[in-house]
Amino acid sequence: MKHLVTRVDEGSIAEELGIQAGWKLVSVGGKQIRDVIDYELFTNEERIGLEFEDTEGDPRLFDVEKEAWEPLGLNFETGLMSPIRRCANHCVFCFIDQMPRGNRDTLYFKDDDWRLSLIMGNYVTLTNVSDAEFRRMIERRVSPLYISVQATDGAVRKEMMRAKNADKIMSQLEALHENGLKFHSQIVLCPGLNDGEILKKSLRDLWAMAPEAQTVAIVPVGLTKHREGLYPLRPLTREDAREAIRTVDEFTRECGAEGFAFCSDEMYLRAELELPPYEFYGAFDQIENGVGMFRLFEDGFLTALEERRPLPRPVRFDSVCGRAIAGNMQRLFDRLLPYGITITVHPIINEYFGESVTVSGLVTAGDIIKQAAGSITGSAILLTSTMMREMDDIFLDGMRLPLLAEKMGVEICPMPPDDGEAFIDKLFEICERISDK
Repeated sequence: MKHLVTRVDEGSIAEELGIQAGWKLVSVGGKQIRDVIDYELFTNEERIGLEFEDTEGDPRLFDVEKEAWEPLGLNFETGLMSPIRRCANHCVFCFIDQMPRGNRDTLYFKDDDWRLSLIMGNYVTLTNVSDAEFRRMIERRVSPLYISVQATDGAVRKEMMRAKNADKIMSQLEALHENGLKFHSQIVLCPGLNDGEILKKSLRDLWAMAPEAQTVAIVPVGLTKHREGLYPLRPLTREDAREAIRTVDEFTRECGAEGFAFCSDEMYLRAELELPPYEFYGAFDQIENGVGMFRLFEDGFLTALEERRPLPRPVRFDSVCGRAIAGNMQRLFDRLLPYGITITVHPIINEYFGESVTVSGLVTAGDIIKQAAGSITGSAILLTSTMMREMDDIFLDGMRLPLLAEKMGVEICPMPPDDGEAFIDKLFEICERISDK
């Protein structure tokens, strides 16, 4: 397998060797490269042999001496150096299957690639991994991985994920455990399927594989109003959420498993219970699952605020967010009042996906316009950047940020979603800019 070089970093080893864009990497140390996992492993040596094919098709050979950690400075067509692996599941709770039709194509792409789990912390199911590929994962010492378990009971997991290999999860996890490879787990809790005794079993089974099993997050299933023809699921009620939290708390006490199993912030909000304190979350390993996200944000927010002084002139803002976190955000923003900053929070009912969807990241521009236009009194609207595509300004309903600002008649300021210190820094920058006008 040959890999096209698209760019060579300035000042890099590759540039010194004279390697050029358009060449193809043939091998490293005489070994073919399947993907970025092989590339990173085989180039992490002090002495390596490189084989290329130049633009004329002629072979080019190099012997390189370097620090083991030192990168070569090569860039390829894709970050993985191979196509992203698609999901092979038909999960009963799949959010993408519940998307309204007619959106941009990227919203309907289902990836399930263990390499992205290793590199970016994406959660994967391992159902599309062959036995040979799983052995390669063990040989390459991939760790930590982030694995969507759902249930350690094979029959239950197969019913939930509707994939032929879904029931192999325990043998896969045990292999990781036996080989000393770490992993974090996720359980999407679906009432009547993997709660109750099944959840208790899953927690015990995962805990038995500690310390390789690092943490497990329990998150409520997300259901939209676009479920025509799909598996009949219901959202977690307040009592369902409270029962799940009780189950996790009892397991933790009985097994002495502090710092292992966590319910997401959304679970506590659905249960209408106070979020645990900052110290409860340890290293915040499950932050991508919304576990401890508010407390982490709050801590950075209040710490950074201590270093600030009141503004010379008061400033007023509005903020839009999902209904679930609105009360907590308003109470936190009220801590800004002594500094001359007023932020009024507008909870947005999610009409686009359905009222049972209450998280901020799924709020759309259209719903903001329908519900908040006419009630904005501040100099700008603050919203979390997770409402938009990463590195872009487009919302889930296809509207772009400039058009939203035009329709709202006020500046829109995307804010850091989980870094309270960065939020305060940006907020005071905005205040200074507005005061200078």
